[in-house]
Amino acid sequence: MYSKKVIQHFTKPHNYGKLIKADAIGKAGNPVCGDLMKIYIKVQNNIIKEIKFETLGCAAAIATSSMTTDLAKGKTLNEALNISNNDVADSLEGLPPIKMHCSNLAADALHDAIKKYQNKLNLSNK
Repeated sequence: MYSKKVIQHFTKPHNYGKLIKADAIGKAGNPVCGDLMKIYIKVQNNIIKEIKFETLGCAAAIATSSMTTDLAKGKTLNEALNISNNDVADSLEGLPPIKMHCSNLAADALHDAIKKYQNKLNLSNK
């Protein structure tokens, strides 16, 4: 059902935990399945220098959160905004169709964090 890569990211997630003094925190969730994700980012010179996540959910939700943080770390904000749900699923060597919504949540939480950071910057520059 799950690829080896999904199992690896579920059993040994990368970048798991809370990022103290994060520049922004993105959230996404699905009330139907109960998955809830938070992605924390720390940005320096328009690059995501640190990123962590906390996820309550199934194996796919944890794996997609882990993979999303790997994909975004070291990227510019614009590059990270271009990370799609398909990028996440492809990087995990696929997800069962019934679990594809998990990759949507992970990418959505990342995009939410970036947009919150950008909004905070825009407000401080006014």
